[in-house]
Amino acid sequence: MPSQPTVASLKAAVQQCRGCELYHDTTQAVMGEGPEGARLMLLGEQPGDREDREGLPFVGPAGRLLDEALAAAGLDDVPAYRTNVVKHFRHERGAGKRIHKSPSRWHVAACEPWLLGELEAVRPTGVLVLGATAGQAVLGPSFRVGASRGTRMDWPRDRFGLAEPPTWLVATTHPSAVLRSRQRDADFAALVADLAVVRDLLR
Repeated sequence: MPSQPTVASLKAAVQQCRGCELYHDTTQAVMGEGPEGARLMLLGEQPGDREDREGLPFVGPAGRLLDEALAAAGLDDVPAYRTNVVKHFRHERGAGKRIHKSPSRWHVAACEPWLLGELEAVRPTGVLVLGATAGQAVLGPSFRVGASRGTRMDWPRDRFGLAEPPTWLVATTHPSAVLRSRQRDADFAALVADLAVVRDLLR
C-alpha cells in the first residue's frame, strides 16, 4: 500500500496484492477509474468477467445499464470515480465460462485497505453505494438495500478514520440486479429515482 496513495500509485501497487486467494485465478486486480478530486464515488461489489479481462470497472453489461441510468438522472456529465469494494473477480467455472460468485466478508475485509486508499486519494463529497455488499462494507452487516435506498445518510466518520471522509452516502440496488429482474422497467425507474437524489445533493 503506498504511504501517500494516489490513483496512479494504487493502480500500480494493487497488482502485487496477495491479501487473499482471489488473485490466483484472475487476469488482474481491477482498481477504480476516475479523476482525483471527483465529488462522487460510485462503489460496487467486485469486477465481473469483462472487467477482469479489461482491467477497468463497470465496463460490462451492468456498467452499461448504470451509464443509461446516470444519463436518465442527469448525472452523465458529472465527474465520478468508479470502483468496487473487492478488487479481484471471484467466480466459479461452469459450462465453459466463469460464473460470478459473491465475495465473502473475508474478501471484503482483505480489500478494505485499497478502498481506504482510494477514499484518501479521491476525497469525494458523496458516495453512491451500489448493492448490499458495498453497503455492508461501509455501514456494517446490518445494512439492507431495501430499507435504506434512495435516502441521504451521513458517512460513518468513526468507522474508517479518514482525514477527510465523505460527507454523505446514498444507497441503491446494484445495476446487475436490474439486469436480472423480471420487472426490469420498474426497477430501472427506481434506480433512476435513487440517482436523482444524488444529483440533487451535488447541486
